[in-house]
Amino acid sequence: MGVFGRNHARVYHQLAAEGVPVRLVGVVDADPARADAVASEFGCRGFGSIEQLLTTHSEVQAASVAVPTLQHLSVARQLMESGLDVLVEKPLAANLAEADELIRLSRRLGRLAQVGHLERFNPAVRATVPLITKPMFFEVHRLSVFTPRSLDVDVVLDLMIHDLDVVLSFVNSPVREIRAVGLPILSGKVDIANVRLQFDSGCVANFTASRVSTERVRKLRFFQPRQYVSLDYSRQDVVVFTVNDGSSSPSVNPQIGMAKPSVSSEEPLHAELKSFIESVQHRSQPVVSLEDGRRALSLALDIVAAIREHGDKVQLDKLRV
Repeated sequence: MGVFGRNHARVYHQLAAEGVPVRLVGVVDADPARADAVASEFGCRGFGSIEQLLTTHSEVQAASVAVPTLQHLSVARQLMESGLDVLVEKPLAANLAEADELIRLSRRLGRLAQVGHLERFNPAVRATVPLITKPMFFEVHRLSVFTPRSLDVDVVLDLMIHDLDVVLSFVNSPVREIRAVGLPILSGKVDIANVRLQFDSGCVANFTASRVSTERVRKLRFFQPRQYVSLDYSRQDVVVFTVNDGSSSPSVNPQIGMAKPSVSSEEPLHAELKSFIESVQHRSQPVVSLEDGRRALSLALDIVAAIREHGDKVQLDKLRV
């Protein structure tokens, strides 16, 4: 279950208290003491296995899969085969074969499945979607201070994948070219990476992700005809600069109008789980489908491969002290 599993339990408990039609009945963890601690905190029961949970609560309809990525397929398969709809945390799977198997299972069993790409539910991202016309250039930064979590994967799959998913949803065009460089700094995996993508649409996107920064930055900026949009994930804030046609308040340059779309602040996980519950309740397509999760995973894996290829080309291994 881990830290993020606890967050899912917390938000489900919160949603129930707000009157959303959901009831948190249990949490599952291989460590019974950890399961019991989280269960006690949020008023449910702890279980050591999925079998124990479903034997006790046959009425369970849906579950969050917040386990290590290598276990996503096995856990989600067991849940879907037991008749549950699932929300699978990002990245969807450890590889594309497992992602494809999850998609096949969902279709064969008729189960709803959503991928936990959290930033799609960030109020700033949601406020930006209606503004999109033809984005042509992105500059994206996601920087974090070092923590000992998620060091089993490269920073691309740990952090950058959030922004890859958002940009893919904004651009909606196949990727034509990938150029990438990355370095391990404090772990055995790539801790900092820079990527340049070119899309068939002509759009270009630059991404920088780091988990060894001295500051925390979560920003996405893009240009499209007559417009520049700046989005801050952390502040849940959007600023739009438009070549002035007289309808916007002037900024420093009278030829450029500045506007701030209305953003209703909400914890992204709260919005994500509420959306998942609505999909389960109404049997509607989740906002972030398994196919979306596969697309982001495929691109992230291609970037990891490009970083490895670049490292081999410049012989980075020989430069390490």
